[in-house]
Amino acid sequence: MKGIVFTEFLDLVEDKFGLEMVDTIISQSNLTSEGIYTTIGTYSFSEMLSLLKNLSINTKISIDNLLLVYGEHFFAVLKNSYPDIIESYKEPIDMISSIENHIHIEVRKIYPDADLPTFIVEEKNVNSLTLIYKSSRAMHYFGLGLMNKTFEHFNSEAIIKLEKIKEVGTEVRFNIQKKAI
Repeated sequence: MKGIVFTEFLDLVEDKFGLEMVDTIISQSNLTSEGIYTTIGTYSFSEMLSLLKNLSINTKISIDNLLLVYGEHFFAVLKNSYPDIIESYKEPIDMISSIENHIHIEVRKIYPDADLPTFIVEEKNVNSLTLIYKSSRAMHYFGLGLMNKTFEHFNSEAIIKLEKIKEVGTEVRFNIQKKAI
């Protein structure tokens, strides 16, 4: 997993819960990296799981809810770091449906060894989108947070429902219905 995912996560934890919480979850997690990350480095996903688990234990917030908030936070990072990609879209459904065939291609130019989830468009029209998310990491709530902020960015709203195809969350169907304004 790319280091930017770790550095931004720890920034969010510090912002929401304080530096002491960052120190606490790093010490509780027994990390090979010792919690020292660079944005361009690559680190084991098990470290992120450990950090999330310990943050969940200490805050009494579920891992899914923590991932949701983190996804919403990470949208701002993407918007600030890659404004040209985001501004090349005029509509949230178009942007979300292009994750696999445009956005992830651009990410791989910057991070060639990035292990990204797969998004398969099952159905798409102007007001709805059905996507299949596949990833061994089961971070679909992170994706949901990114999608929520995508709609917000375009001054739009949607109802987004998750349907686990595989109970462990490694394969999830997102049913997205844009709200009429």
